Amino acid sequence: MPMECLHDNPDCATNAFELNSKPEDQLDNRAGEMEVFIRVAELRSFSEAGRKLHLSPSAVSKLVTRIEDRLATRLLVRSTRGLQLTPEGEMYLVRAQRVLDEIDDAERAVASGGKAAPRGRLRVNASIAFGVMYVQPLIPAFLARYPEVELDFSLTDGIIDLLEERADIAIRSGSLPDSSLKARKLIESSRTIVASPEYIAKRGLPGHPDELDSHNCLRFNFPIPMNEWPFTNPDTGERFGRTVSGNFLCDSGPAMRRLCLSGLGMARLGRFHVQGDLKAGTLVEILPDWNPNDEQLIHAIFAGHEHLAARIRAFIDFLVNHIDPHGNGIRLP
Repeated sequence: MPMECLHDNPDCATNAFELNSKPEDQLDNRAGEMEVFIRVAELRSFSEAGRKLHLSPSAVSKLVTRIEDRLATRLLVRSTRGLQLTPEGEMYLVRAQRVLDEIDDAERAVASGGKAAPRGRLRVNASIAFGVMYVQPLIPAFLARYPEVELDFSLTDGIIDLLEERADIAIRSGSLPDSSLKARKLIESSRTIVASPEYIAKRGLPGHPDELDSHNCLRFNFPIPMNEWPFTNPDTGERFGRTVSGNFLCDSGPAMRRLCLSGLGMARLGRFHVQGDLKAGTLVEILPDWNPNDEQLIHAIFAGHEHLAARIRAFIDFLVNHIDPHGNGIRLP
């Protein structure tokens, strides 16, 4: 097949994408073109991609140009750092990789009677706190069960775009930002305001949300503002918000927790993240009677394809089966 020609047979590879033949004589090998483009995007070099694929640099360049001409858009641009992907190139790269993955999965599934083991690279991005506490401890067991999977795991807080980050799975709280995405619930949690006993000893314990004006409230600096903290009046049930302020902002939940523990101020964090501190008494809940206890769902988010790659399905199933749905830790296999 053409993919084998590219990798295993240099004599065949030079003819796999004959560029000078008449269009009507050419094989419409878009899967092969996608593989060439993926290699160029990964290596940021026509010559390096050509060396890997046993093609000349000029042949590789012409193949990329062929794709660009067909799509009527630029996918790559030259810069002082070499070849760089345009936004359209980033989008094409993610989709091309998924197409090749699905072809590979389909062929292996048929060849093995529908029982092919998950394999290939799996890109997962998780929020820092949840990733470290709930996902990272499960990785050794997952890879032991599926040794043919190559897991590319990254940790970031804030909003993520699956295309921009080239992620197969993103683990985040909140509602889905894109209706084309799908999600599976991992845990149910909520947020709560916390501070250390040392901070409370110095600054006092507020008894009403209005008193937060005199406190150092640590806040997230995500693109979506989080300066207003929600409350519910315990007597009337009225919901309202209070804008808070302080001398520190950041985009990391673990950094916020550590600074709360150090006594810098108070912060509104996920209960799953601080429940150990609350039990140990190193953090104390602030205004618990006023907390609306809104449900905070944490999902595994993925692109809504009809045929989900086996490695994506396997990883999500593994998380669902080994993470307590109420945020009370993990169950190691």
